[in-house]
Amino acid sequence: MSEQKKDHETVGHKKGNKSEESLIPKHGGYRNLISFQVSQLIYDVTVRFCDLYVDKFSRTKDQMVQAARSGVQNIAEGSKVSGTSKKMEMKLTNVARASLEELRLDYEDFLRQRGLPLLEAKDPVLMRFKARKCRTLKDVQAWVKEERVIIKDKQRQARTNTDIAHIKSSNVNECPCRSLSSACLAANGALSLLNLASYLLGRQLAAQAEAFEKEGGFTERIYQRRSQARRKK
Repeated sequence: MSEQKKDHETVGHKKGNKSEESLIPKHGGYRNLISFQVSQLIYDVTVRFCDLYVDKFSRTKDQMVQAARSGVQNIAEGSKVSGTSKKMEMKLTNVARASLEELRLDYEDFLRQRGLPLLEAKDPVLMRFKARKCRTLKDVQAWVKEERVIIKDKQRQARTNTDIAHIKSSNVNECPCRSLSSACLAANGALSLLNLASYLLGRQLAAQAEAFEKEGGFTERIYQRRSQARRKK
């Protein structure tokens, strides 16, 4: 059973041989949501990225960190409030997705303004990143270091297999390997995580909307409970 479905399960208590649904369903299990875990990793990566590569006095640094934090906090808040307001849960989940979309644009701007490549989803570099399934900041840092080693090995091999005169006459900076600096790799890794988070939050919103349509909200449950009580009397 997925974490999203678990979040929408209700707590029941047995009355005789029958299970009676609780007025306030189970809620607040956001730490088990993959969307929360990925967003939290994005936050950690962004804080470190901004410390290393973004001017500490710039407004961009604060905006990127706050956007990343907003993604995490709104997922958590939406999960906690879901017990009494499905509408607010959906609203906060959507705010989280919007905040991460804002952060995505900041990373893309970072690459574009510095002439660094935005890697395609099927690029071997990103394929290795996805296969690694990073869970912590240290995992991401280890991936960046490994990719830098691969790049340096390719550059060394290219120099060995290329005529020295040709190297001198060409612009070495045009070599695609040269542009994949640590900052470039970190930004592309963050963008890959942001794509995953956006996908997960989209599915989460769809599941929340379906649950609201089928089960109704807190007001509907109160009305049903009162109606049942009146019929019993």
